[in-house]
Amino acid sequence: MSDVIHELDTRRLLCPMPVIKTQNKVRTLQTGDQLRVISTDPGSLNDIPAWCRINGHEVLETGEQGHEVYVLLRVGEDNGALF
Repeated sequence: MSDVIHELDTRRLLCPMPVIKTQNKVRTLQTGDQLRVISTDPGSLNDIPAWCRINGHEVLETGEQGHEVYVLLRVGEDNGALF
């Protein structure tokens, strides 16, 4: 498991793009990797955790910083990568 926290900037994107970009990024990561998704769409605080529950990823933290929201997740065993 990596100690590196990957970051994905989805600022200025509206639903469903933050979730789609998150899904695409997770496909490039390894099981156990962490990803912080930063967004200006407040719906991301619900949408990304819901996507994580459906796809077996763990939400470690969510929050708001000014006009931005973030979700920190840990990639589950099935990252959706196509081999």
